[in-house]
This record gives sequence, C-alpha cells and structure tokens, in this order.
Amino acid sequence: MAPPKKYPDELRERATRMVVEARRDPAAATGAIKRIADQLGIHPEALRTWVKRAEIDAGDRPGTTTGDAERIAQLERENRELRRANAILKSASAFFAAELDRPSR
Repeated sequence: MAPPKKYPDELRERATRMVVEARRDPAAATGAIKRIADQLGIHPEALRTWVKRAEIDAGDRPGTTTGDAERIAQLERENRELRRANAILKSASAFFAAELDRPSR
C-alpha cells in the first residue's frame, strides 16, 4: 500500500501551474520555484520535481511520461507473473515426465 501523500493533489496542481505561469515572464522566471514554494509552504525540491514531471507529461522535456511509466510497471508485473507460471509449468512437466519414465510395478 502506498504511503499517504504529504501534499494534496489540488495544491500540487496549483503550485505547478503557478510556476509554469511565472516562468513565462522573463522578469519573474529567476527563482520562481523557490519563491512560490516559500509562499505555499512547500519544500522547493518537491515543487521542482512536480514541475519537472508536468513538463515531461506535457512533452516540453524529454523523459518517460507518467502514463508510459505506469504501463511499463504493469507490463513488468505481468512479465514476472508469466515467468513464475512458466517455471511452475516446467517443473511440473519435468516431474510428470520422470513419473512416466519409471517402470511400473
């Protein structure tokens, strides 16, 4: 189970939107993340991470989008499950093949 979030989603969205808008203005772009984080009571590094994720999801920055990352994680879980099932089937088939090779009494 995932731990509870420290900041609500509405605050994340609002803070990210404020930074994006502040960066559009060249005069306010410098130190926008620190300034907005201080105003909203958020740790600056948390806000920097949210902004980076939003830029990646919007296609403004290279990287794996949130949707792609979720899909990759889902496929990796499915892959692990299939490998485990394959290992079980291989060991079962080896067991039954050995049973067939034994002479009957």
